[in-house]
Amino acid sequence: MSNPQQLRYSKEHEWLSAVEDGVATIGITEFAANALGDVVYAQLPEVGDTVTAGETCGELESTKSVSDLYSPVTGEVTAANQDVVDDPSLVNSAPFEGGWLFKVRIAEEPKDLLSADEYTEFSGN
Repeated sequence: MSNPQQLRYSKEHEWLSAVEDGVATIGITEFAANALGDVVYAQLPEVGDTVTAGETCGELESTKSVSDLYSPVTGEVTAANQDVVDDPSLVNSAPFEGGWLFKVRIAEEPKDLLSADEYTEFSGN
């Protein structure tokens, strides 16, 4: 399993893209998607919602369990991936591409996000 080098990672297994015009894309890692199993339902934050770093903002349900979705940053949601709501299996099949979850206009980026190498060491993968 390879974690893209250009992304930053949280210890709750979310990834964060590089910030463009103040907006970053958020998703869950391949490690988290594999641990969840087949994702069958996604509840994502809605456009206009405010999310806070480290707090729940949605959930993913799989054939194995239900897992809270945590935001790795604080800010306002600018987009939610309707494709994932319509086809939650995208989280498993393309966690770093089409399976992204939402976009946030960042108010504050936490200092404890991990590099790809740090996340690989942290997750053991």
